[in-house]
Amino acid sequence: MTERFCCMVMRMNIDCNGCYRKVRRALLEIQELDTHLIEMKQCKVSVCGRFKPQEIAIKIRKKTNRRVEILEIQEFSSNNEQSHEEKPLMITSWNLESNQNQFATCR
Repeated sequence: MTERFCCMVMRMNIDCNGCYRKVRRALLEIQELDTHLIEMKQCKVSVCGRFKPQEIAIKIRKKTNRRVEILEIQEFSSNNEQSHEEKPLMITSWNLESNQNQFATCR
């Protein structure tokens, strides 16, 4: 599957300037991202580029050790058609474990 250009809005807990710098540094290290916007007061992070949204959310989660919740994903195809998808998705350390461990903890 080829990666299409998309923009994603995430909710992250950004309390102080140290948290802001940590998130900013993590975003700058991810090469797939073209642009990013960090809204500290609204606790939102917007990123644009050619990437798979879940993979980027997981990378940010691993680098910052903070919960990442995907609020909105906009994918743009080459025909200038826009497919819009709104599914809240939370990436936590529990979601990153293997499927077998997830089912074992639910029993």
